[in-house]
Amino acid sequence: MIHASAERLTRRYGDTLALDEVDLEVRAGELVGLLGPNGAGKSTLVSLLTGTRRPTSGRALLCGGDPRDPASRRRLGVTPQETGLPAGLRVGEVVDFVRAHFPDPLPRNVLLDRFGLTDLIRRQTGGLSGGQKRRLAVALAFAGRPEIVFLDEPTTGLDVEARRSLWAGVREFHAEGGTVVLTSHYLEEIEALARRVVVLAQGRVLADDSVESVRGLVGMRRVSLTSDVPLPDLENLVRTELAGNRRHLYTPDADQLVRDLVAKDVTFHDLEVRPTSLEEAFLALTAGRD
Repeated sequence: MIHASAERLTRRYGDTLALDEVDLEVRAGELVGLLGPNGAGKSTLVSLLTGTRRPTSGRALLCGGDPRDPASRRRLGVTPQETGLPAGLRVGEVVDFVRAHFPDPLPRNVLLDRFGLTDLIRRQTGGLSGGQKRRLAVALAFAGRPEIVFLDEPTTGLDVEARRSLWAGVREFHAEGGTVVLTSHYLEEIEALARRVVVLAQGRVLADDSVESVRGLVGMRRVSLTSDVPLPDLENLVRTELAGNRRHLYTPDADQLVRDLVAKDVTFHDLEVRPTSLEEAFLALTAGRD
């Protein structure tokens, strides 16, 4: 079953082309990560798939219907980048208000516990910290037992502990068969949660595959070593990062790079060779496109 799809989906804002004939399918039970630099089109794509904006051309479908149709939206949960909460209501009251819009909502205590909000139940939302408000906004997306949830930059403003707690709630929903589409600038987040990654830049899809495959698309390895001498010119060197006397060298041919270092009498130790991370793959795929 396809829970969300885009067919040659295009959106313009005046003369700005935000989304350029994007094709995408999100199948039931998937956890898909959307990656891209600012202005890549991630939030625009989410807004079209969830029915908050109309496409300039092309077609968006949500659970087989028009995303603007209430019948389709009843099966949807959303946390946008910015969420307004009524400052005078308590956390428990906000949760109950949202739950009341659905025929079979998640029990209040289950929802609060899943996202670490139980201790805040009597707090007014106006007195919450930014991170606490964000956790509440994410939790509300799951209140109606949705089939598919869109989370747009869900952990912005959260500390490490709160972020990992929220990840656990998302994983639990996914483990129960729920479908998740997640956008994030925290590449660690995509790597920790997503099984499939869609990379966007300038409104187009650059890559759509597994985390491992997206890493492999750049065809690079990271060679890390410690050396106290300057490095000579190396033909296979794409990029260098320095951390004191620890150097991270990015290359499409790690074996040849190491042979070149030895041939040029470069002294080094603590050699480590590994595949590129998703972050490194993302930077390579979007280089020059942001």
